[in-house]
Amino acid sequence: MLDPFAGGSVRGIVASRLGLCYTGIDLSERQIQENRKQAAEICPDNQPVWIVGDSRNVRELAPGSYDLVFSCPPYGDLEVYSDDERDLSTLDYPDFIAAYREIIGHCCALLKPDRFACFVVGDFRDPKGFYRDFPSHTAAAFESAGMRLYNEAILVTAVGSLPIRIGRQFGRYRKLGKTHQNVLVFYNGQPKGIPEDFGTCDFGHLTVMTSE
Repeated sequence: MLDPFAGGSVRGIVASRLGLCYTGIDLSERQIQENRKQAAEICPDNQPVWIVGDSRNVRELAPGSYDLVFSCPPYGDLEVYSDDERDLSTLDYPDFIAAYREIIGHCCALLKPDRFACFVVGDFRDPKGFYRDFPSHTAAAFESAGMRLYNEAILVTAVGSLPIRIGRQFGRYRKLGKTHQNVLVFYNGQPKGIPEDFGTCDFGHLTVMTSE
């Protein structure tokens, strides 16, 4: 499993606990040191691999072939993580998208045939308040890299203080708050081969939740 935006430890630790091999790349050496510290405590027998570096160089930093690309990228300059000029969050949106597409292209080139990629993304606004359409730009980047959008799911996040935070913005500017992210799943093969390559999923016992 390859993760080009490995700023947190969760994906690596969960992958390792599931018995998978995980390789993540991030610019922040301090963050990766924290990731390694957490992994040493939680999954000492199968620790994730984290690499400090620029994911635009993923093919040199983490050469090989992978069964899955899975990541949650930065949302442009919505949150600036550092003053490092290589940090995508420091770039203007057109430059951010260009670098983002480059990274996606390199990652897809390392993916084995007939495999999936999954990115968790959410839309965010430009300085004038209009949405950037980041999920669509993500889908277009994967399409250019030879992968088609195969599944989409909605990840609902906790509402928390959103009504309080968004109240004034809605009252003045009619802006709605977001409580979800888009889980985009891409595939680089022919779907008819999926049953043979991956078998049938066993979900065990499913419990149906109702509002009653």
